[in-house]
Amino acid sequence: MNTEVQVEVFSRYQRIRGETEHLAEPLSAEDMQLQSMPDASPGKWHLAHTSWFFETFVLQQQSGYRSFDPAFHQLFNSYYNSLGTAYKRSQRGLLSRPHMETVLAYRKAVDTAVTELLENSPLKTDTLDLLVLGLNHEQQHQELLLTDIKHAFSLNPAFPAYTDSEYTDNQGELSATALDWLEIPAGVYGIGSEGEHFFFDNEGPAHQHLVGDYRIASRLVTNGEYLEFIQDGGYLEPRLWLSDGWALLQQQNLRHPAYWHEREGQWYQFTLSGLQPLHSDEPVCHLNYYEADAYATWAGNRLPTEFEWEVAAYLLRQPDQLASANLLESRAYQPLRSRSGRHQFIGDLWEWTSSAYLPYPGFKARVDAIGEYNGKFMCNQKVLRGGSCITPADHIRLSYRNFFYPHQSWQFTGLRLAGDLS
Repeated sequence: MNTEVQVEVFSRYQRIRGETEHLAEPLSAEDMQLQSMPDASPGKWHLAHTSWFFETFVLQQQSGYRSFDPAFHQLFNSYYNSLGTAYKRSQRGLLSRPHMETVLAYRKAVDTAVTELLENSPLKTDTLDLLVLGLNHEQQHQELLLTDIKHAFSLNPAFPAYTDSEYTDNQGELSATALDWLEIPAGVYGIGSEGEHFFFDNEGPAHQHLVGDYRIASRLVTNGEYLEFIQDGGYLEPRLWLSDGWALLQQQNLRHPAYWHEREGQWYQFTLSGLQPLHSDEPVCHLNYYEADAYATWAGNRLPTEFEWEVAAYLLRQPDQLASANLLESRAYQPLRSRSGRHQFIGDLWEWTSSAYLPYPGFKARVDAIGEYNGKFMCNQKVLRGGSCITPADHIRLSYRNFFYPHQSWQFTGLRLAGDLS
């Protein structure tokens, strides 16, 4: 290998590709075929699509490379319209062929070809950048693999568990820390990413943004706090809800967060460890944006903007916040109660903000197919920040902008309150 950077990319490639297959190990071939809704994808498709990314954007640009199967170009394309018509997303669960064994063989073939490329060729910076993008793309699909199978398993009345191990409930602490309000002074603050480290295009250009005085909660809202909202008739009061949210409630008859179940007066929630008692001091998760906004209104507060969130997270950051955060490497697969001195800005749950997902000033998408990665989705979605309990530690940053539609709740999403200083 020609550079230290190339050696590092090779090491990351082996680790991240291996992690994906490790996450898939508890799942049978039947599990990997499930598609429980149009927003979700089968696990088998995730394993194939992440390989398709490397094959399409890296390997096929090398002279002499032969595709593993030309049919895969359409089957495992996600949304890159400039590369041709993709197979319909809502019907991915119908792809019983190729078999799981073929998908694993596809991954192995791609890994072999990428390994040979990294070991034997001095690669251009553009190629290395595409490999790094592909690895971050794969880490996004590691999260999707878990959230999608959780949704599928939740529809099974037997409530099967993804993992047999019970998650550790925050190292023995008896309750969540008390909610404090952190005051942030008005000012012009730096937002976004720049420099040599990796970041997605939607995190830039870095720029200055003016925020007013505000306050932000020291931790996430808990199950117990959200249960008070339910018991106070929060799902029955239209004045708390945005119009689209109220219409969604009536259409789907929603009365509590996704994965909550009430049995004989006791509340439970479905987790990747199966059906578990609802712990009142753990963060409330799997909320859609409308639920988060309605709770904030009921509580006499609001959701933070993404800029307020980033400023607060940066000002209150701690040197060891990644090491102490509840991320994928914790193997809890569940948000945990807050601990003293930890504000949960990183890990546990993706936090809804009130900000629309829009381009930063000066943003321009690339003109090639990679330009379809983020830019074309900058409409009708909301920004989430902070990562979750299934986000890899080396994948998350304070500048990371996740985005989902307001009605979606199958991701590990929660909320933090904010308010104006008066």
